[in-house]
Amino acid sequence: MENKHLINIEKYRWLWFILSAILLLPGIVAMIYSSITYPDHLPLKVGIDYKGGTILNYTVDKDITNNELSKIRTNLENNGVENPSLQIIKVNSSQQAQNDDKINSIISIRTKFIDEKNTEELSKVSETIKAEYPNTELIQVNSVGPTLGKELLKNSMIALTLAFLGIVVYLTIRFQLDFAVATILALFHDAIFVLGVFSILGLFFNVSIDGLFITAILTVIGFSVHDTIVVFDRIRENLRYYSRKMNFSEIVNLSVNQTLARSINTSLTTLITLLALYFFGGVTTKDFVLAMILGIVIGTYSSIFFASMLIDVWRNRKKA
Repeated sequence: MENKHLINIEKYRWLWFILSAILLLPGIVAMIYSSITYPDHLPLKVGIDYKGGTILNYTVDKDITNNELSKIRTNLENNGVENPSLQIIKVNSSQQAQNDDKINSIISIRTKFIDEKNTEELSKVSETIKAEYPNTELIQVNSVGPTLGKELLKNSMIALTLAFLGIVVYLTIRFQLDFAVATILALFHDAIFVLGVFSILGLFFNVSIDGLFITAILTVIGFSVHDTIVVFDRIRENLRYYSRKMNFSEIVNLSVNQTLARSINTSLTTLITLLALYFFGGVTTKDFVLAMILGIVIGTYSSIFFASMLIDVWRNRKKA
């Protein structure tokens, strides 16, 4: 059996664990800080899907600076709009070409829930925006009531919990306990990384999560499990044939190298599609696609450098 592999991954296993800690720590700190400082004490900034409220999107025919955005926020507050949250959505050149009107930016204003009958509150916002940008146009209104928002958040948490439980049951039956535990830890590794990045984006760039984000997390979990199972299946298969010729660490290293090209090629082809969607797709799906991109990258990393090293450490400690 050829013992020269592309990468001696097992030799640097503690380096991979340190790298994982470096990747996860900033996000964990951000989530703890967010849980303390946010009024709802959630680790991420949630959108109207879960919080309840109204989002109003206005088109603008010029680029808007941060100073102008602060001025708009002040004017809205002076006109009686409570706690408005503003975000600028840049319109790329390809999207501008599809529109007859010259739309350079979209001002997205999130405020408290505005009932469809409450035209006075809506008028306050529109009048304030039009005072600064006469050619502006209201193109989208999204409203979710507080009760429905809490129900959606509850259902999303239930969906995530059931997904994890289903995976635990399946892996416990399909593999031995240590393989199942390593896979679950890798899933938490991937999910915490994506959650942490969005927690940081929420703190610094006012990015909030919605129902699409939960969909992205569930998809990432499925991808990560699939990739990890491929590696573990190869480890289990090689154990049958090489357990007398090689120790467990060597078998893990061989198995990872045998699946390395497949994992990278699968991830790259997926990333090409996602990157095209991120740069040329609609602005409303950018955060969803970003979560998918982060999840695919970290899922590929964890299946190769984290989950396989966990099982290696576990088995070696059992023998010690």
